[in-house]
Amino acid sequence: MTAMDFFARWRVRLGYVLAFLVLWLAEPTPRSILIGAAIGIVGLGIRAYAAGFLHKQEVLTMTGPYARTRNPLYFGSSILTAGAAVAMNSWWAAGLLLIYFASVYSFVMRREEMELRQQHGAAFDAYAEAVPLFFPQPASATSAATGSNRFSWQQFRKNHEHQATIGFLLLLALLTAIWRVRLH
Repeated sequence: MTAMDFFARWRVRLGYVLAFLVLWLAEPTPRSILIGAAIGIVGLGIRAYAAGFLHKQEVLTMTGPYARTRNPLYFGSSILTAGAAVAMNSWWAAGLLLIYFASVYSFVMRREEMELRQQHGAAFDAYAEAVPLFFPQPASATSAATGSNRFSWQQFRKNHEHQATIGFLLLLALLTAIWRVRLH
């Protein structure tokens, strides 16, 4: 099993272990929770928008946010992670989250790129040449884009994107509980 396969398969389970550790290190305050929540909402919005365009294993999605970055879900997740780090109000927790995200998702993105290249060949190569891997470009780069040009709530639901929102709300509730316990 390669590192790419390991992280792709175990990233969620490793995330649970990391969550326990960073929550233990967290020193949340009402202010940090509110600011972190505001940042996290931006990340959730990006993820939700991307999920409404993504047709996993069906077509090479190159429309909507996929015309600006090949990984809008992970870009949104990075902002969501930054929001979580701010809400935790701990440099140690923030550092662990950053290291986890950067290391795990760099492997995951490379693995997914290999799979997309195998599945879509030259179409993916042209897309990859025109659209950046992670940080969005200001203007759309794809002209012969495939996939729906409109956001779809049905696709959003099919991609189970609501789970990210539930998870983030649970994190905020836990941080609020930690703050209350430490207050007394």
